[in-house]
Amino acid sequence: MQESRRERKKRLTRQRIVMAAIGLFEEQGYEQTTVAQIAAAADVDPKTFSNYFRSKDEVLFSDADRDFDVLFRAIAERRPHESPGEVLARMVQEYAAHRRPKVPAKEPAELSATARLVLTTPALQAKGLYLLLEMQRRIADELLKAFPGLDPITAAAMTGALLGAIQQASLTSVQLGRSQEELWEASRRGLDIALHGLLSVCPSTEAGESP
Repeated sequence: MQESRRERKKRLTRQRIVMAAIGLFEEQGYEQTTVAQIAAAADVDPKTFSNYFRSKDEVLFSDADRDFDVLFRAIAERRPHESPGEVLARMVQEYAAHRRPKVPAKEPAELSATARLVLTTPALQAKGLYLLLEMQRRIADELLKAFPGLDPITAAAMTGALLGAIQQASLTSVQLGRSQEELWEASRRGLDIALHGLLSVCPSTEAGESP
């Protein structure tokens, strides 16, 4: 669908706030930066900032409320004869199809700057780790509900392997300065490796050489 003028204005305003915040975080530090300073740097009213973000950390974790109910619903609606691994794979695919059309376009510079700040700022590291662990716990719990005979350790290991592979592949793509589309491709690759296992990775293929 073609972007309306109003949607484009909102997207550009949001992007301006994010980039202003990232610039200030990098220049003077995350803890030292206030919401008022971000609003001023983005040339918006503090109330406008609040219309887009509830707090300054949400500028970097704006996808933290990522419609997680889609993940849990996908597990709860397990199909006949689906294995736990197949359910998790479908869960990721359904979530991607639901969520990606909603994600504002981001330039590689914004993606890499965000990752750099999260990795180097203790408060943001803690929040990122908390969000990841909480999501893993909730998905594992839903998996156990869908498969009552599944061992809790196995459910936790499966969930951790899946989300860890996707997260690390995506993070590395961002650190390499690649585009948003390449970021999504990296997450798909992480999913594929998690599903097929470590032994499925061929060094010559990874290096781009002929088999």
